[in-house]
Amino acid sequence: MSQPFVLVTGAWHGGWAWHAVAEHLRAAGHPVYAPTLPGLSDGDDPTRFSLADVVRSVVELVEGEDLRDVTLVGHSWGGYPITGAAPALAGRLRKLVYWSAFVPAAGRSLYDEVPPQYQELFGMLAGASGNNSVSLPYEVWQAAFMNDASEETQRIVHSLMVPQPYQYFTQTVEPIDPATLGVPVAYVLSEQDVALPPGEYGWARFADRLGVVAQAAPGSHEACFTQPEALAKALLAA
Repeated sequence: MSQPFVLVTGAWHGGWAWHAVAEHLRAAGHPVYAPTLPGLSDGDDPTRFSLADVVRSVVELVEGEDLRDVTLVGHSWGGYPITGAAPALAGRLRKLVYWSAFVPAAGRSLYDEVPPQYQELFGMLAGASGNNSVSLPYEVWQAAFMNDASEETQRIVHSLMVPQPYQYFTQTVEPIDPATLGVPVAYVLSEQDVALPPGEYGWARFADRLGVVAQAAPGSHEACFTQPEALAKALLAA
């Protein structure tokens, strides 16, 4: 029986970001689905969708393809869509895996979980955008998100990113209780990931919320580009 993977991207990305990782997972015998979520296709209207629409799209993909024994993976902001979708899909899930991802808490949006400098930056960019979206500045991306790549690679990947609807950062989803969800959960953390600074706002707190020990994987926050084979192995082992 096949054990499919559904890979949910972080902010500013589409399903294209998973291409190299997906190839390694397919080579290991797994069907892979890597959707581009509503509002994150090139040319999408950033004001058109809500976070609830994004959650619904994940549920509809899994149900529409009649997928079972699914490993549902969320990266970064993708922790919000997979958390929102998990209760509706619990009977179809093999495992829920968060990779360097936010694990939602009750009443807390991504905006509430990031350091004050990110809150200020995101709010300022959304206000200046004219369509309530956030385009991550290259300098922030280069230093904190893809710090293990050459400048040429950084610039290419950054040029492919799309504006993130700001409401996806300010709206909330209901958290999961791993003890009652009935689905195993895991947390994979990239070792060079400084997209959130270590300390009070660091990634380590999110594994604690799940009650699991974070499993290390090489690379930065964007290891899907810089360490795809190692990341695929980490997702398979999680």
